[in-house]
Amino acid sequence: MAILLTAKEIQHSFGVRPLFKGLNFVIESKDRAGLIGPNGAGKSTLLKILSGKITQEDGELSLKKGLKVGFLEQTPSLDLNSTIEETILSGSEDPFSSEAHALALEWMGKLGLDSQGYSAETPLNQLSGGWQKKVALARELIKEPELLLLDEPTNHLDIESILWLEELIQRAPFAVVVITHDRVFLQNITNRIFELNPVYPQGVLAVSGDYATYLELRESQLTQQKTEEVTLKNKLRRETEWLKRGAKARTTKQQARIQRAHELMDDVEELEFRNRKREVSLDFQSAQKQPNRLIEARNISKSFAGKSLVTDFSLFIGPGSRVGLLGRNGCGKSTLIRCLLGEETIDSGAILRAENLSVAYFEQKRESLDLSLSVQKTLCPGGDSVIYRGRPIHIRSYLDRFLFSREQIELPVGKLSGGEQSRLLLARLMLKEAKVLVLDEPTNDLDIETLDVLEGCLTDFEGAVILVTHDRYFLDQVANQIIAFPDVQQVQRRLEKFADLSQWEAWHSQHLASLKATTPKAPKTEGANPKKRKLSYNETRELSSMEDTIQKAEAKIAEIEKELTNPQIQSQSLKLTELYQKLHDAQEALEKLYARWAELEAITNQV
Repeated sequence: MAILLTAKEIQHSFGVRPLFKGLNFVIESKDRAGLIGPNGAGKSTLLKILSGKITQEDGELSLKKGLKVGFLEQTPSLDLNSTIEETILSGSEDPFSSEAHALALEWMGKLGLDSQGYSAETPLNQLSGGWQKKVALARELIKEPELLLLDEPTNHLDIESILWLEELIQRAPFAVVVITHDRVFLQNITNRIFELNPVYPQGVLAVSGDYATYLELRESQLTQQKTEEVTLKNKLRRETEWLKRGAKARTTKQQARIQRAHELMDDVEELEFRNRKREVSLDFQSAQKQPNRLIEARNISKSFAGKSLVTDFSLFIGPGSRVGLLGRNGCGKSTLIRCLLGEETIDSGAILRAENLSVAYFEQKRESLDLSLSVQKTLCPGGDSVIYRGRPIHIRSYLDRFLFSREQIELPVGKLSGGEQSRLLLARLMLKEAKVLVLDEPTNDLDIETLDVLEGCLTDFEGAVILVTHDRYFLDQVANQIIAFPDVQQVQRRLEKFADLSQWEAWHSQHLASLKATTPKAPKTEGANPKKRKLSYNETRELSSMEDTIQKAEAKIAEIEKELTNPQIQSQSLKLTELYQKLHDAQEALEKLYARWAELEAITNQV
């Protein structure tokens, strides 16, 4: 594998606050790297450094000569008055060439833009946010990059588009570095994980393997750090007791011991800081009296602009209901929610709602936040305290639950990151007593730690939850009923109900298979059979020794697994982490050997 870029001792700050320092890593040509970490760790800043948009404050970034880099930003810069084709072609080295024009049309087809009725001349201002993001992605792909950088690419994409993006990355001939908090997406596309987090001594945890492998190694690393903290604290206690007794003679040896005690104090403070776990504290207020029926839809139908969105649909929502809505952008999810809440009329059927139904709404685009107001004014316009569960809480204490610093209290909301704005909106929703929580894409921009807390909070909420999200893991953890919308093109808009995500995935696979079965196949062209070939001399030698090579690879795996069972190794976290990494690499090498064996055998068995 060729090395595309090397980062040595990279350092950067945001204002006076250091984001990261001393970062060292390498990106190679076959990497599918996930970049994760808490909000504010500097992930987006790091991608901008790698793309060349900004320059690091310190350290060295070495790129392969002539390296082509594509960069899809979290909020792409687009001229909404330009057409789809003009936007895509703006990424080409020669936008006026016939080759670039043909490639732009090809990417329009691959992205499905033409299937939605859009043409090359369609202005961007006629597209939804999700489709605009696809156009921005095509603008980067037309560069034919060797390295593609993606900052939260799944935000605002529907489930079908996310599945398409997964397949694109899996088959891509280029390397990818992607920032995302979508855990299923990470598991499906990555072979490396970088966690940018100040809890680690070097500020980053680099793991070769998928997201599941990363979780195992991360747990091992954090356990080792906590063990180290306890050990150093015990040693510091003994040294402190010795110092308190006082030495009879201040010898050089004793002076050195005093110096070591002071160094121990610094080490303990550093470990305490890194091991301190801070997470958002969420607890939504449910109404005290919960009627058995909050919302009930009976055989409702709804059309919009001459198109059927919902046909003969019934749904019962009571306390404890966790309804997840799943479907393409524009399929009618938001319209259905507005109908259920009484904000929009239905064409037929009936909707019954509990008396004095109180609703707390998390809107996808956070449009209810006034970006010019300060964080404090957003939560308490007329003072310095909020009322939570019937008692006043000072704004500083309340915002501390959501990991806002004192310096951010007077900061305009527009200066906050996307994740911080989402946390602020959650903070405001917690102040409202509600029987129904409606969350429209709450996972956008939130880090994985906050998503874990939000999952638990929604599960414990005594009222009902209506959830729109394309984060499959989050949906599966929260929802106890999934409503799936059919394709936009279908005339009959009958919604499907599922108990969990696995049921939907099975149905979705069968649905795609049935669509392919009904699609006419292109006629075979005479003489289109691939030309048969024989093994070369080197391939024949490779095949003859393949069984022996595989046996050695399997023996190596067995040796590592045996070492992992050694009780002495179990107490050495660093050694354990190293062995798990070796085991993963050895298993990956064995899989490649089996794949190569099958390939050589297929050539041999050609008839």
